[in-house]
Amino acid sequence: MARKAGKAKTRKSVAKRFKVTGTGKILRRKQGKRHLLQKKNRKRKRFLGKAALVSDADIKRVKASLPFH
Repeated sequence: MARKAGKAKTRKSVAKRFKVTGTGKILRRKQGKRHLLQKKNRKRKRFLGKAALVSDADIKRVKASLPFH
C-alpha cells in the first residue's frame, strides 16, 4: 500500500525496537536473550542484555521509518 506524498508517519513497530540517542546514533537490542538461556553462560547473557548500535548499512532504513526522530 503506497503512502501519500504529504504525510510522514512513524512506523510504530520500529519505534518500539529502536532508540535514537542525543547525538543521532540508533540503538538496538541484541538477539538471543529470549529463550534457551540455560545453555548460555552468564557472561554471554550479560553482554546480550546490553544495547548495540545499528550497523551503517541499516541506518538509512531505520531513520526512514522514524521521520520525527
